Amino acid sequence: MLLDSIRTQLDALSKSEKKVALVVLKNPDLAVSGNITALAKNAQVSEPTVVRFCRALGYDGWHEFKLKLAQTLALALPQGDESPLQDDLAADLVNKICSRSINTLLDLRNNLQPAAIERALDVLARSHKIEFWGQGTSGIVAADAQHKFFRSGVPTVAYADPHIHAISAALLKKGDTVVAISQRGNSTSLLHSVQLARKVGADVVALTPSGTPLSDLATVLVPIDLSFNIDPYTPISARLAHLVVIDILAVGLALKGGPEFRKKMQNAQKALQKLDMQFDSFLRHPPKI
Repeated sequence: MLLDSIRTQLDALSKSEKKVALVVLKNPDLAVSGNITALAKNAQVSEPTVVRFCRALGYDGWHEFKLKLAQTLALALPQGDESPLQDDLAADLVNKICSRSINTLLDLRNNLQPAAIERALDVLARSHKIEFWGQGTSGIVAADAQHKFFRSGVPTVAYADPHIHAISAALLKKGDTVVAISQRGNSTSLLHSVQLARKVGADVVALTPSGTPLSDLATVLVPIDLSFNIDPYTPISARLAHLVVIDILAVGLALKGGPEFRKKMQNAQKALQKLDMQFDSFLRHPPKI
């Protein structure tokens, strides 16, 4: 969500820009209904400062920022209190968890940068080898990514152990690509491995929040800006967003491969179907012992 992106980048803003950010975070509806003069007055800054704030977030100016904020607020579901509570019934859990997941995907759709996806696909399409690195819940996303990408015909592997991806980093070379996945972008061991990978000439596509140490090391950044300080169950939604971005990249790479790539995918699917048929036959006619 745009508001979560603002929270993530607060520390990177100047003192006066931060004043604007806090006013927007406190009352985003007022920022949408008012004009730049009103926002500047509420934040006790000049109008050029508001423009600089908008540009610091990646927008051309006030009007583009205001439009994006209005879209974000209009498309988001009413959130209320989505935090699971001890006495919640099953119906409450269904509503809260599904609403949170839907809002996460709406935020992702509204804020994910197509240009960043295109740059990442260009790097992946020319890669000799693709490695997916992540730790903790991001390690699960890395494993899912490897499962989706290995059918592309490009050698792929996933590492969640910091010792292993550090060793692997030293063995990479120019033309190889690392997809570094992190929900916070500040893991010391992951940053160390990414630095090693860049040092030997490998490209790094980072799926992480903008304004983080990992984003600064990336060849290509695909920013995934989400809020974390809600409750212990927040990583569920964060992981969902990362998995969807992996799906986007996997499908995009398949489309870039053209008819030949599609043929490879079809052959892989036929091999899997043949295996399933053999297993079904085994279940219907088990060997006699």
